[in-house]
Amino acid sequence: MRLPRMARLLKMAAVVVFAAAAGILALPATAAQAHGALQVPGSRTWFCYQDGRNPQTGAIEPKNAACAAAVAQSGVNSLYNWFAVLRSDGAGRVNGFLPDGQLCSGGTGGPYNFTGFNLARNDWPLTHLTAGANVQFKYNDWAKHPGTFSLYITKDGYDPTKPLAWSDLEPTPFDQVTNPPANGGPGTDDGHYYWNGNLPAGKTGKHLIYSVWARSDSQETFYGCSDVVFDGGNGEVTGVGTGGTPSPSPSTSVSPSTSPSPSTSPSPSTPASPSTSPSTSNPPGSTGGCTAMYSVVSAWTGGFQGEVMVHAGTTPVNGWTVSWTFPGSQTLAQTWSGKATSSGSLVSVTNETWNATVPASGYVTFGFLASGTAAAQVQNLTCSTAT
Repeated sequence: MRLPRMARLLKMAAVVVFAAAAGILALPATAAQAHGALQVPGSRTWFCYQDGRNPQTGAIEPKNAACAAAVAQSGVNSLYNWFAVLRSDGAGRVNGFLPDGQLCSGGTGGPYNFTGFNLARNDWPLTHLTAGANVQFKYNDWAKHPGTFSLYITKDGYDPTKPLAWSDLEPTPFDQVTNPPANGGPGTDDGHYYWNGNLPAGKTGKHLIYSVWARSDSQETFYGCSDVVFDGGNGEVTGVGTGGTPSPSPSTSVSPSTSPSPSTSPSPSTPASPSTSPSTSNPPGSTGGCTAMYSVVSAWTGGFQGEVMVHAGTTPVNGWTVSWTFPGSQTLAQTWSGKATSSGSLVSVTNETWNATVPASGYVTFGFLASGTAAAQVQNLTCSTAT
């Protein structure tokens, strides 16, 4: 079969922002790369992210047993990047492209390890549905791009305790839509594509909805597994958190973090206090190049988590480097979505291959962990582009 054809908006009240380098400070019109996942009915990565992320510390602490097993195999990055189950070479391919048993991870050729979400278990978070009902599907638009969304359902007799194979799925989608409308901006938990469709009729018991988003402007394709039970439900969710049934609507989700947490969960964690007079460097008059915006996300005794947004000016950026100097004895411990080098208080971070390109007026982000007292300000913050 063949189908037709990162980043969070800055919350000014919660973080301290500093800007520098050759570019303009402008909110993005679009992000640099597509990302997303089915949220209603929720995919395994989306529900496990909701289940596991501690909203106070940012640490991943799964409560659901299946989510914990997935994280044990794939690491916390799989949940901090819940929206990135993708293949850049997918080109809309399904059966015959991804091996049996690897459907939920998008195989093993993507940017992150999602193999833990292939685990054959019957205790994944569930969405309760009614067969044949008309529902509104929601698919997160962490980055927006044109394309076609296709939803497949498992055949009668599906057994969730066996590895998912293509032969377990009905051969044609029960629902398919191209370029549906969107609500909310990219780079958030809330933003999503939405469309109405009918669920398959005559289904009972546990099943799996397999989602495929094939972009029409590139070969990038996203894959996802949503565990459902046809029991007369109306979208209720079980198996997330401490036994509650959170709304299936993304509007109630926690704020995203695209960053891994410390190897030991800091406790207690308190958000870094914003500076009453943030220092902002004045960018040069040129509207090209790139601009870096630094913020502290959270802090705890002996360390803190930060994020840097890399903005492009009026022209696209293809390759970037951000550098800064910590003001005290802080030292870099870990980065994600960027390749870092550091020496004492000096830090330099370059792009990964998948987030090197930033469209005009767009942005990408990378995150980091550092030891020491949270640095509300950094010195010599610069952003430079590849020649």
